[in-house]
Amino acid sequence: MSTAPHVPYRLQFSVEVPGTPEQVWHAVATAQGMSAWFLPTEIEEREGGRLHFAMGEDMGSDGHVTDWEPPRRLVYEEDWAALMGKEPDELSPMTSEFVVEARSGGTCVVHVTTSGFGTGADWEQEWWQDMGTAWKPSFDVLRLYLAHFPGQQATQLEVSASHPGDAAAIWATLRDALGVGDEGTSVDLLGATGTVERVGERRAVVRLTAPVPGLLMLSAYGDGEGTASASVHGHLFSPDAAAYVQQQEPAWRDRLQGLTVRT
Repeated sequence: MSTAPHVPYRLQFSVEVPGTPEQVWHAVATAQGMSAWFLPTEIEEREGGRLHFAMGEDMGSDGHVTDWEPPRRLVYEEDWAALMGKEPDELSPMTSEFVVEARSGGTCVVHVTTSGFGTGADWEQEWWQDMGTAWKPSFDVLRLYLAHFPGQQATQLEVSASHPGDAAAIWATLRDALGVGDEGTSVDLLGATGTVERVGERRAVVRLTAPVPGLLMLSAYGDGEGTASASVHGHLFSPDAAAYVQQQEPAWRDRLQGLTVRT
């Protein structure tokens, strides 16, 4: 018999981003906006509307909108149990809330809260910690999207490769192989030029300027069982972006698979 979910989990933070409340709302509460800085998203833009985040081939998270108050507040629930392959009574839905607060000077603060209830298992606590580590850096991409590409539709590029070793070693190898320097430095990534905008723990965000403008998040994360993955997740903004992705994805895949990880 499953233990009823009663152990609370909560992730909460705020980020300041450029833009009007309407621009920020479009970015955090519409399918086109979410897909331009986060995951490919489908959302019926109304209370009760269906929601889907694509997380790779044959994988995704489903849910529905519970509160819809443009341009200020969005709340949605995801089926956490189904996402984890658990029985429906083991985990509560996972609820996320976005509140957009206007500030003077042409910026807004986005308050983000994600919460749920589980059984207190070790894997649940680790999962929430990992989600926070992965979720918060996405808002660096949101900030850059609103600063440079507000309202534009993105074409996504997504490539990853797994290697023996830990995430720190794979990140050091990836960063060295690609020549990713400090924030503010120029970089050439497989013929695409741009600027390193953000460097964090095992990840960096690059703003591309040519031949296709866009944003790339480079990262490394643990897979468990002694392996970790190098990943490139791009959002590109150009009529030529689809053709560019089709051409470049094999090159990125070869580069990531060909890494020689330092030990």
